[in-house]
Amino acid sequence: MNIESRLAQIGSQEDPRTGAVNYPIYQSTAFRHPRLGQSTGFDYSRTKSPTRSVLEQAAADLENADGGFACSSGMAALTTIFALFGQGDHLIVSLDLYGGTYRLLEQILSRYGITASYVDTNDIEAMEELCTAGTKAVLIETPTNPLMMITDIEKVAAWAKSKGFLTIVDNTLLTPFLQRPLDLGADIVIHSATKYLGGHNDVLAGLIMTKGEELTKKMGFLHNSLGAVLGPQDSYLLMRGMKTLALRMERHEYNSVKMAEWLKAHPAVEEVYHPALPHHPGHEIQKRQSSGNTGIFSFRMKDARTVEPILRHLKLIAFAESLGGVESLLTYPAIQTHADIPEEIRKKVGVDDRLLRFSVGIEHIEDLIADLGAAIDAALQEIEGA
Repeated sequence: MNIESRLAQIGSQEDPRTGAVNYPIYQSTAFRHPRLGQSTGFDYSRTKSPTRSVLEQAAADLENADGGFACSSGMAALTTIFALFGQGDHLIVSLDLYGGTYRLLEQILSRYGITASYVDTNDIEAMEELCTAGTKAVLIETPTNPLMMITDIEKVAAWAKSKGFLTIVDNTLLTPFLQRPLDLGADIVIHSATKYLGGHNDVLAGLIMTKGEELTKKMGFLHNSLGAVLGPQDSYLLMRGMKTLALRMERHEYNSVKMAEWLKAHPAVEEVYHPALPHHPGHEIQKRQSSGNTGIFSFRMKDARTVEPILRHLKLIAFAESLGGVESLLTYPAIQTHADIPEEIRKKVGVDDRLLRFSVGIEHIEDLIADLGAAIDAALQEIEGA
């Protein structure tokens, strides 16, 4: 079936006993054994639970994976993946990186002897120079958050495979509806499922998908051993959100492209970072390896003084962290999502005091343009009158 049908039918045929169209929430943490030495397949809910299992199988199916693992958050999923590595291991990581990932690597994993180098992952020569005897994997965000840098997944995965490295791809922003990194050669895909997969700003979750029997077994062991698993109610909420993913992503893309084009033409805006725009340096790669664009992008104001009043004058759009929900959110990365990245590194990458990140929701585009336009106008009037 096409992905739209598979999404809509998640869990709808998994309970033949009752015929439930929405798969039930099995709240139980313990399960009876028929007799000594026999199991129903469910023993203890950390290891495996019915509702979570249906979600994990659906997620693996969407990414063409051999295994799927649902975690209690995106960071829990990332921590579970990083448990593959140990003392002396080294990772090559996307330069423009979500601040929480940077914090985990530099403030926590570094204490256990795991190191990371940050680079433009399209620059194979630069990655070659960073390789050490302990290098074990490449971690790619594509598009990156917040500057929407695009990495050629197929090229990097082929290079990593030639070196014996794992390729890990954060597919949060595009979802399997638009991009499937495992088909392009990646070994592991991660999602902060809180974002587009859940889609309603009401569930905290992470997903891991793996390719290959041995790697899948390792991940299953770590998932159970670390125990940062997703509970049954959140598993249900995530499945419910994923059923409408196709419809939502189509609207997110339409709205974000229209908004990006409008901002590109605005005299108070210096730059817009959206891969759908022809001037974006990753535009052609994005067209080749994905079937569309996400609903998030960033833009840079010409004058830093406009940022605070813009955020204050918003009425429809919320000044809030996170992304991927049906409601539009505007975020200030320098003090929110990327606050844990040192200022000199942030500025070098381009996350400065003029950058705003826009998670465009599914509202009517004319209302969104009117709201942001009015906020920018009010901001310009304030600084002109100051």
